[in-house]
Amino acid sequence: MKKRALLILALISALNAGIAQNVDDALKYSQIFYNGTARFMSMGGAFTALGGDLSSLNQNPAGIGVFRSSELSISPQLYNFRAKTNFNGSKGNNLLNDFNLGQAGIVLNLRNSQSATGLVTLNFGYSYSRTNNFNETIKIEGKSDGSSLLDFWAEKIKGIVDTTLSDYMDAADAYLGWYTWLLDPKSGTNDTYGTVYTNYGRYPADYGKNITRTINSTGYTGEHAISVGGNYSNNLYIGATLGITRLEYENTIEHSEKSDSVLASGFRDFNYSYYYRNWGTGYSLKIGLIYKPIEPLRIGFTIHSPTFYWINEYLNDNIVSHVDGRQESQLENGASWFKYRLTTPIRGTIGVAYQVKKLGVLSAEYELVDYNMARFSVTGSDDYAGYPEKNKEIRNTLKMASNIRVGAEARLNRLYFRGGYAYYGKAYKRGDLNEDISYNSISAGAGFREQNISVDFGYTRMSNPHNYILYATNTESPTSNNIYSRNIFTVSFGYKFGY
Repeated sequence: MKKRALLILALISALNAGIAQNVDDALKYSQIFYNGTARFMSMGGAFTALGGDLSSLNQNPAGIGVFRSSELSISPQLYNFRAKTNFNGSKGNNLLNDFNLGQAGIVLNLRNSQSATGLVTLNFGYSYSRTNNFNETIKIEGKSDGSSLLDFWAEKIKGIVDTTLSDYMDAADAYLGWYTWLLDPKSGTNDTYGTVYTNYGRYPADYGKNITRTINSTGYTGEHAISVGGNYSNNLYIGATLGITRLEYENTIEHSEKSDSVLASGFRDFNYSYYYRNWGTGYSLKIGLIYKPIEPLRIGFTIHSPTFYWINEYLNDNIVSHVDGRQESQLENGASWFKYRLTTPIRGTIGVAYQVKKLGVLSAEYELVDYNMARFSVTGSDDYAGYPEKNKEIRNTLKMASNIRVGAEARLNRLYFRGGYAYYGKAYKRGDLNEDISYNSISAGAGFREQNISVDFGYTRMSNPHNYILYATNTESPTSNNIYSRNIFTVSFGYKFGY
């Protein structure tokens, strides 16, 4: 009945596949929260019909055609993340600060004709933009009187003989709990499990324990945009961008449970830690146009191909437990490595902008993206066969979403004052616990321009709710009701050549 002393865990090298590459990963890498210069940020990112800003290379490449001279800019950022948590009435507040490069780029003017017809300008440009910041720290604490992570494991492995647990891919985490005396077959069985809270099935559950879940994430997606575009007869601007996106993501989850009373099993506490890292590169193509039917009005349209990611993944997990009468028990699963592909959805955006003489400009746009279209697939070196089920889960969980961005800029001599708003729509289907997740962003800023130099400042605040499920059992799914907010401070320095 007791554990066999198997310390050789090389055979577990692929055991964690069941918790890798999930719906949340597909959505996380498919969402784009446009980033860029301070001017772009402070106007809510509503530049599809405006152009003339280096950030538009990553959004609507037709914007490169608006430039009449060569120009460069760089935009450092301060990123502040705050997470407010509420788990069974216990509230928490977490903070994180991060300095990063939000944007950098250059446009080179290859042709600048004095003619008002034909190809007036032709430009080539490069722009880097951080399209996602994954840096987060979240700590959830509270008491649970109805279940344990161990119950989730016990239900997962019901029907599997205990001495064969290490042979099952989806039982890797439960195997750790079994090996460290946290769960064991009930008396008279070898495939139905009890936990330390029931003294392995001998008594009714004795919960009332303290739970702590800590989630630390770091990483980003950053796109390198290589663009070409021009101005035709001063009323049609066209452009194309090759996007090369770098993905880096690390995530560590630590789950601990501690009993505040003496249990019959002698259980005191355990700490389970799960770590994974994703890194890779994605490629996409963007085309766009801006049409000016009358002098003050611009209409923009852009379509982005899917981003085709080639992703590497590393993960492992370990556990430490303390049960009286035994020495400290600990075990680590062997590291797992994967290579896979992720294809993100196609997206399209239409926008309008109106120039109010020399006083300022108004801009608005609508973006449509179907997250239901995201797909995992194998690479040539990966024969993992679980992707069809994961893709089915994506189809059953995610849906089409609408994003709206609006911005305004007022001019007072050499000073500019700006404001904006952005809404990123609900991606989860009705019935999902997170069906109401949407992102709201407000922004403001100011700038100064003097012939060939410019200095701009922008502030953006984006917030969203999130219901975080710690685990799911047949009786309950303990959930922390969280609110996340991000404060982004951007400063841009620009220089125009040719003056």
